[in-house]
Amino acid sequence: MASVVRPPSTMSSMVLSRIQSTNHKNWKPASYRFTFPRLATRHRAICCTDVTPWDPPPVTYALKDDTTKGEFLKGSTALFETLSSDQTESAEVLTTDTRQVMKLGYIRWPMWLMGPLVLLATGMVPTLWLPISSIFLGPNIGSLLSLTGLDCIFNLGASLFLLMADACSRPNTVDQDPCLSQPPLGYRFWNMVATLSGFILPFIMLFGSQKGLFAPQLPAISFAILLGPYLLLLAVQMLTEMLMWHWESPVWLVAPVVYETYRVLQLMRGLKLGAELGAPAWTVHMMRGLVCWWVLVLGVQVMRVAWYVGFTAQLHQNGSVTASEA
Repeated sequence: MASVVRPPSTMSSMVLSRIQSTNHKNWKPASYRFTFPRLATRHRAICCTDVTPWDPPPVTYALKDDTTKGEFLKGSTALFETLSSDQTESAEVLTTDTRQVMKLGYIRWPMWLMGPLVLLATGMVPTLWLPISSIFLGPNIGSLLSLTGLDCIFNLGASLFLLMADACSRPNTVDQDPCLSQPPLGYRFWNMVATLSGFILPFIMLFGSQKGLFAPQLPAISFAILLGPYLLLLAVQMLTEMLMWHWESPVWLVAPVVYETYRVLQLMRGLKLGAELGAPAWTVHMMRGLVCWWVLVLGVQVMRVAWYVGFTAQLHQNGSVTASEA
């Protein structure tokens, strides 16, 4: 019998002994060869990252140059170094502050036009273009309420204007200190004198009319229509200025100019209503004196604005000179 035998390196064989019988009829093949392939195994390597104590330490590299004076890799000799958390936080704060400044700038830009438009729409337009016949309905309470309503609308617009002006004067970032400004004592005294004098003359008119010092007599309802809204708005102005002084808002210099400008128009409207009411001549002359007085006060306030601008410019110049000398 023939059998295919592989080389010993890849095959293993097992041979059985032949058994012969004398009887040729019953013979058994005694030689059987079984072959089994050898399983090829692959040697695998196991890697370990632990460094044994006898291995040399890792070599670090640093630039040796006299010109740098040890500034290269001063903090650490590692090849890769992550950014510290403090630097990243400071960078994020700077970016957020810049975005906040830009947002506040975009919000404040429309206020420069919106504030004067509100003041014009609530104060000047009704006084200049609204006809007297639509406001004045005769010497009664209705006319007094309509005139007071117009002045209340102006007061609302003036309050919004002053709030916008105060917002524009604030710093762009929250970290900066707010710009606090306190008026001088002489300025407060002058404003109080001007306001109280505006109260004194109308009450002299009312007292002299009731006591018969001025003839002919002016009725109380006519006096209320002519000078009632004027006195109410004058009290509101005094309260507003006191609040500005208490809050140390930079708007304390603008508030008298806004109210006194409208007061001149208010008294001019009262002169027109005096002709409709048939007011005595002495009343008309007294109201003209009030108009002249408040125009004088308004001129002084504008002069105060010019003085304050020059005063602050001088302070900035002195501060810059001192800083340069230091």
